[in-house]
Amino acid sequence: MGIATWETVWMTVVSIIVVAILGFLLGLLLFETTNSDAFLIKALNWIVSAFVNIFRSIPFIILIVLLLPATQIIMGTIIGAKAALPSLIISAAPFYARLVEIAFHEIDHGVLEASEAMGATKAQIIFKVLLPESLPALVSGITVTAISLIGYTAMAGAIGAGGLGNTAYLDGFQANNNAVTLTATVIIVIIVFAFQLIGDFAVKRIDKR
Repeated sequence: MGIATWETVWMTVVSIIVVAILGFLLGLLLFETTNSDAFLIKALNWIVSAFVNIFRSIPFIILIVLLLPATQIIMGTIIGAKAALPSLIISAAPFYARLVEIAFHEIDHGVLEASEAMGATKAQIIFKVLLPESLPALVSGITVTAISLIGYTAMAGAIGAGGLGNTAYLDGFQANNNAVTLTATVIIVIIVFAFQLIGDFAVKRIDKR
């Protein structure tokens, strides 16, 4: 049970780090290409939006199966905690990207216009205006995404990805051992509560309003 708990936490933490980076970049790209009159930028926005919408729509358990060939090539295996990472990342990054895009759109446009009027570069606007102004929402969004990922790790465990889901399914359900299933469930709930508390604490420290 200890190894399974570590695998679940490891899968979640590694995935959420990659998802935070990839989701932020996708969300920023969606935000920056919105309402553009240039054909190429419109096309880029459409392509990225299609990618995000498609992978957000595919149920996670089906996505795992669809990505098995790619997982074998990328990770060298389709069994174990490491093999779950591509599916976890690809399923969660589009979800977080939409949260990032929404957070950016909620920023007062007057602040952005004032920054542009003062001659701020695009990089300065991103790192000194967009990011600081939306940081509480971004942290809150990554917390929600992390909790979803914990649930995804349990589903991934049902097809051999390791973690508490795998233990609950093999050693609990298939072995008709309800104690194992219940213990794994309680530990997953505790992990979810821990991530939620950390996220709420971070938002309160960051949000100065």
